[in-house]
Amino acid sequence: MSKATPDTGAKRPNLFKALEIDTRLLGMIGAFVLICLVFNVITDGRFLTARNIFNLSIQTVSVAIMATGMVFVIVTRHIDLSVGAVLAMCSAVMGVMQVNLLPGVFGLGHPLVAPVTIVAGLVTGTLIGALNGWLVGYQRIPAFIVTLGGLLIWRNFGWYLSDGQTLGPLDQTFLLFGGIEGTLGTLLSWALGIVFAVAAVIAMWRARQAKIRHEFPVKPLWAEATMMAVAVTAILGLIAIFNSYEIPAGRLKRIFEARGEVMPEGFSAAYGLPISVLILVIVAVAMTLLARRTRLGRYIFATGGNPDAAELSGINTRMLTVKVFALMGFLCGLSAVVAQARLANHANDIGTLDELRVIAAAVIGGTALAGGIGTIYGAILGAVIMQSLQSGMAMVGVDAPFQNIVVGAVLVFAVWIDIQYRKRTGEKV
Repeated sequence: MSKATPDTGAKRPNLFKALEIDTRLLGMIGAFVLICLVFNVITDGRFLTARNIFNLSIQTVSVAIMATGMVFVIVTRHIDLSVGAVLAMCSAVMGVMQVNLLPGVFGLGHPLVAPVTIVAGLVTGTLIGALNGWLVGYQRIPAFIVTLGGLLIWRNFGWYLSDGQTLGPLDQTFLLFGGIEGTLGTLLSWALGIVFAVAAVIAMWRARQAKIRHEFPVKPLWAEATMMAVAVTAILGLIAIFNSYEIPAGRLKRIFEARGEVMPEGFSAAYGLPISVLILVIVAVAMTLLARRTRLGRYIFATGGNPDAAELSGINTRMLTVKVFALMGFLCGLSAVVAQARLANHANDIGTLDELRVIAAAVIGGTALAGGIGTIYGAILGAVIMQSLQSGMAMVGVDAPFQNIVVGAVLVFAVWIDIQYRKRTGEKV
């Protein structure tokens, strides 16, 4: 009998498997890093400056917020082509409210102008979304048709509401939600960054303890510590970048003059975390908790995985559709707040082509068009990649039509990659 030889095919420890890193997410991060490095080289180091990262962040927020809602819509095997038009309609309502109506009721600059305006925009978006959901869920009209009609209806309805005019100036408190006019400053930004970092570590540790309690396999402690370190570094690193972008001296001087003060010699200050980015963080956390920790989230993914089985198990899929589209409409209203405040007026072309950017962000982020699969963080990363591409091309002088060609090609390529990935892993295509 021959002597047994050692098994050379024994499994070796896999770093990515130990860390439980999604290879698709890792690929997206790699693509994002590559985009940043290429544009940074082409622009002679201007792409990765604190100023450009700050601007890139506030430009991404409105699309990223809507992309989180589009994940749920696509997961339930629907589509919403009207999000850009709904954003424009909400913006028109808010523009009319704070420019034409509320100053006459409360007075110019009254503290109630901004909150009443925001509530009006959010309610408008939620009602439109609920109407879309009712038509899709209860009247059985395909979502493609309902929202394609909405794309034409709501933008032009908003045009009539504003008489086709650009509305401004906007309320000063309202402008704080746009980014450049509303930031937290360095001290509060560091405080929030530390809170977010600690919260991330606690959440990861609690998730580990929950797995242990239910006797599920867990990562080695070194792997868990590595992922915690990565999360903390990413959070505090982003805060450091925001805090390194200094407010121009001329702007600081005007701020002091508005207070009736004289700016001290050599005084400097940084912007810090934009309020709009903080809103996106809150939305991302809330939507992730909704997807993973609530009955509604479980119903959404169960329905997307198998609608017939979900209905037979007692899930009211029609009402679920209304809720999903109403949530999408609410997020459109919230995005309208951010986008209008960033532009400092209501323009009739606001949100143009946003429906395509939002869908592209969700799909690039790994949301399956077949339904049942999608992540909130993936959609946000997809939005960041899309905006990075457009911003980088704009910085190097690429024409807008060619920018759209590139974005369209990237979308098709991302879907093709996703299909190939699912074929290899045996997931549903």
